[in-house]
Amino acid sequence: MGGKWKLQIINQVGHDVRRYGELKRLLPDISEKMLIQELKSLVDAEILSKKSYHEIPPRVEYFLTGKGKKVLPMIEAIKAFGLEMQDLNGRA
Repeated sequence: MGGKWKLQIINQVGHDVRRYGELKRLLPDISEKMLIQELKSLVDAEILSKKSYHEIPPRVEYFLTGKGKKVLPMIEAIKAFGLEMQDLNGRA
């Protein structure tokens, strides 16, 4: 679960189904190569599931697995901690 992007990708997928293009728009600073690598890694780790549709143009959707949904409360706790620290530092 290390790296700069994995938790951000999981957070952006959340409880939704996201297409590759949506994720690229939601994470504008990630390169295409890195997004593809991170998505593959998360699918291989069974955090994300990938569904491909045989259409023209091709459509691929990503969604969290049961294992991946267990990560969401941890992300929320990290966000809450960060906001709390930000508030404390702002008052100092």
